[in-house]
Amino acid sequence: MNRSIFTKDATAQGVAKQRLIETLAPTDKRVINDPFADRFVVGAGLIKLMGHKFSVWLSEKIAPGFHEHIIARTRLIDDLVEKAAINGLEQYVILGAGYDLRAHRLELPSSLKIFEVDQPEVQAKKCSKRPKEISNTADVSYVPCDFTDQSFAEQLIAAGFDQSKSTIFTLEGVTQYITKEALNSTIEDLANLSKNTNSTFFISYVNELLDQDPETCFGKGYPNAAKRAEMIKFLSAKAGEPWISLYNTQEIESMLTKNGFTIKQNLIFQDLNSVYFSPVGRTLSENKILNLEHFLIATC
Repeated sequence: MNRSIFTKDATAQGVAKQRLIETLAPTDKRVINDPFADRFVVGAGLIKLMGHKFSVWLSEKIAPGFHEHIIARTRLIDDLVEKAAINGLEQYVILGAGYDLRAHRLELPSSLKIFEVDQPEVQAKKCSKRPKEISNTADVSYVPCDFTDQSFAEQLIAAGFDQSKSTIFTLEGVTQYITKEALNSTIEDLANLSKNTNSTFFISYVNELLDQDPETCFGKGYPNAAKRAEMIKFLSAKAGEPWISLYNTQEIESMLTKNGFTIKQNLIFQDLNSVYFSPVGRTLSENKILNLEHFLIATC
């Protein structure tokens, strides 16, 4: 790759903020629980003071359903990893791990080897802020990689990654910030790492229709869909992380299948609304549905 794919932490903080907000929900109403998120969020004390309901209401003023979209993505990956762990998963590689302490907040077997690949600066900040008492509660290796002159595959193997063991790789909320060439190289590296074993790959990507026909990415009656789409992209760019790559489904699936992956699921938030939010009495109405990303699961 010719550039880093994990260069800044504005997005990592933003996603941590949504996990914090969700954690503030009453126990019987929340979809995920992240007791560590507040350590990585600027203004966490104010968010705690405002509480879950008011914080979600504020989020809706910018983009209804944005909070739930992020939380559904998080929960989907959580469930995928926990289910695989029960079925004998041996390794978990988190590409662009950000500030999620999934290795510690999920109930994972101590035998599971976890690798977090990210920018050295982000990892240093993460390690400095994580609770000291959890440092030895999981087998986690931090794999720093700047991608300008290093291969994350080489770095993984040097860190102890075993190409003969069953593995899950997750690439969450990253693809819109990197070039298509960088993503293609990443998928090629994953295929090479996975060729000797059964592996699972989760990837999220933003549908190019968000640019071409934004209303198709929102539920019926969603207020000012086109303007909301532009606002989401504008705020990301304002934070220093512009979206540079959007995809259609055929394009992503072609990248994967030509590298030996088999597509198992390709989901959007609408598919997850009743799965995660209906059981806790928080089903979103059609006019709050935000299908911002696709969530694709493939095997190799």
